[in-house]
Amino acid sequence: MKRFLVAPLIAVSIGFLATSFAYGQALQERTIRFGHLNNPDHPVSFGVKRFAELVSKKSDGKLKVQEYPSSTLGNELQQQSALQGGIQEMSAPATTSLAGIVKEFGLIDFPFSINSYEQADALLDGPLGQALLAKLPEKGLVALGFWDLGFRNVTNSKRAIMRPEDLEGIKIRVIPNPVFLETFKAFKANPTPMPFSELYGALESKAVDGQENPFAVILSNKMYEVQKYVSATKHVYAANILLVSKRFWDKLSPAEQKILKDAATEATGYQRQVSRAAAQRAVSELQAKGMQYNELNAAEQARMRQVAKPVTDRFAATYDPAIVKIYNEQLVKAQK
Repeated sequence: MKRFLVAPLIAVSIGFLATSFAYGQALQERTIRFGHLNNPDHPVSFGVKRFAELVSKKSDGKLKVQEYPSSTLGNELQQQSALQGGIQEMSAPATTSLAGIVKEFGLIDFPFSINSYEQADALLDGPLGQALLAKLPEKGLVALGFWDLGFRNVTNSKRAIMRPEDLEGIKIRVIPNPVFLETFKAFKANPTPMPFSELYGALESKAVDGQENPFAVILSNKMYEVQKYVSATKHVYAANILLVSKRFWDKLSPAEQKILKDAATEATGYQRQVSRAAAQRAVSELQAKGMQYNELNAAEQARMRQVAKPVTDRFAATYDPAIVKIYNEQLVKAQK
């Protein structure tokens, strides 16, 4: 009787050990260079740190994520190119930087379309986000999801932005993105594309009058030192995207890929929570640093939306109709 009971136990034990050994063999010692543009006190950096902790824990220390913040590995486009070439393993740029290789990412940048964090999450975590991510592997990139960057707002050294006309003539730095360029041209501003790493110096030297970014980015990069006005335009919801070099991804075993996917999913909830709390705190901190803060009333925001609508209609007509259809359907659903 004992012999009959012991035999299955031995078989189960051998099977467990074999599986554990195979899993261990599927994990190699690897260092993942994770670059991004933000400072170490920014919510994106906090997300990278949590992601690194989870990857290390899930791999028993075999997979190590090494963070390179503050544009250490280059600007947005330089890091994107490094990922595509397999020189760098991961980055977390704003989705705006991807419009140059997948123009449909411009849909996320359509001004005044998203009004709340809940709408943003529904849009990016749903069919639209999946349709956009599916276009990246052919461009040499793999995406593991979206992180929060927050609503973008205008700062400048000239005047408070309280109505569309206040943007006229202001030289404003924008991400090298067609939707951003054309939107600010519609407001008769003077949009100037420029890498983020060059922005503070340009503001300090008055090469540009202003810029637009989420509150946490404005605070973290000490723009209060070189800007007087911060206006809650909330013109675009901005997200970061977790990118992996496809060349690197294809070298990973299924077990290693699963670890990165699972860690990214867990880190996403944490990063969004931290980012949104930081945005709330940043407004009062910017005011304490001397910036003059104002909000746009609903009527003026509606006027801005009307100014921007011909721009978004024009771009939507040039995008993949199937993805535009998903966008429109999901946006209506999210807004309900």
